Amino acid sequence: MARRYFGTDGVRGIAGDDLTRELVENLGRAATLWARNAATSGQGSDPGHVLVGRDTRASGPVLEKALASGIASAGGTAVLAGVLPTPAVALLAERLGAVVTASHNPPEYNGVKFLGAGGRKLADDEEEAIEGHLDAPAPGGGSVERVDDATDRYLDHVLGHFGADLSGLRIGVDCANGAFSAIAPRAFASLGAEVHAIGVEPDGTNINVGCGATDLVALSHKVLDARLDLGVAFDGDGDRMLAVDERGEPLDGDQILAILALALGVDLVAVTVMTNLGFHRLMAENGVRVVTTPVGDRYVLEALRREGGTLGGEQSGHVLWLRDHVAGDGLTSALLLCRALAGRAASEAAAALPRYPQALENVPVQRRELTPAIVDEAARVNAELGDEGRVLVRPSGTEPVVRVLAEAPDYEKAVKLCGTIAALVAKELG
Repeated sequence: MARRYFGTDGVRGIAGDDLTRELVENLGRAATLWARNAATSGQGSDPGHVLVGRDTRASGPVLEKALASGIASAGGTAVLAGVLPTPAVALLAERLGAVVTASHNPPEYNGVKFLGAGGRKLADDEEEAIEGHLDAPAPGGGSVERVDDATDRYLDHVLGHFGADLSGLRIGVDCANGAFSAIAPRAFASLGAEVHAIGVEPDGTNINVGCGATDLVALSHKVLDARLDLGVAFDGDGDRMLAVDERGEPLDGDQILAILALALGVDLVAVTVMTNLGFHRLMAENGVRVVTTPVGDRYVLEALRREGGTLGGEQSGHVLWLRDHVAGDGLTSALLLCRALAGRAASEAAAALPRYPQALENVPVQRRELTPAIVDEAARVNAELGDEGRVLVRPSGTEPVVRVLAEAPDYEKAVKLCGTIAALVAKELG
């Protein structure tokens, strides 16, 4: 059975439109029933208390209440932690966790992510099974509770395992007006850094708007204006981090991952198909095996657990370090980056990765299934490019767009390739 509601990372939509209170309540009930049934059949553990966090969107409290109602209607106990980053829920949830968030999407969106035991993202077949319970009857008997110490417990873990003396570091911290707004500046300040924070005044309508990992312009200006050593930016729910160096130049997830891979001395790293060809060549030169997965940090996580690795990530800023953690965490990634730099300028450390120029276009479409004409043309271009570049065409798992990526030895050629394929996608699917 194909998934109807779940995409690359949970269920998302415009709040009150395609993401209704009724759907969120049904998802809460279905996920709890699924987890209880899995426990009964010996394939999982009873969800018991379900930890629920959310980001700072205006629709969050209403959808949090709906989700809690659904969990309770299935006999579970919804434990509401309020505004809490996704990685904190992953760390603290005992069996089943849920986050009301649309991650990096605009404020009018919202969604629900479910996390299994150990903070893992659910597999496709598990999400299909949850959807199979959407119309199941509600046995009742559950309850709703609140917890007030989740943030402190999360910070104690992260600072205890990943903190280091940051005295003398002047850092810009952009919290995207999201879930890290009251947490990340406090964390860096407690380690001795001089913190210049932006994107820390959430009002329900400004999450990811002109700030955070989806828009580094404001952070770049802050770093340049205040002459800072580094800037780090999170997305709305805190599982992604991008950075800017001391010159205000962006560092994407590939560059951050390369810095960490070399500093941490790993022998394996997991990345997605979006990762720059230059990253693959750098890792090969340093004897590091690269495992490539589909787009989505849950696929990276699955690969790391399958291969016994500890480090992986995405160009978009998801970085996973599984030593003393269970999931991607923007704050942990930022702390690891600060340690990896070891006093070097961020621009110097990033220069180790010679990147191929890339061009990316998001093409709005009416339907997201690639036609044979698109698939064949992409294959023809890739055969022509050989080892000197590539094109990648993939439907978004969270938005009505098809993403076209082109990579080539020079930027002009990448732009031309991207434009040609994008025009074909628009013609076929627009």
